[in-house]
Amino acid sequence: MESLYLLIPVAIIFCVIVVRLLLWAIDNGQYDDLDKESWRILADEDLKDPAAKSNTEDD
Repeated sequence: MESLYLLIPVAIIFCVIVVRLLLWAIDNGQYDDLDKESWRILADEDLKDPAAKSNTEDD
């Protein structure tokens, strides 16, 4: 029973920290565009600017 006097406040503090981190992430735009990174992997970057790639190979 005495351990609950320690564990309940620790659990409440942990929950408050998690909620504050979640709100910080939402406010800083971490969840604004969830699809951009998944589509960026699939995009063929060679077709976007072929001249830039050939200029770097000549150097």
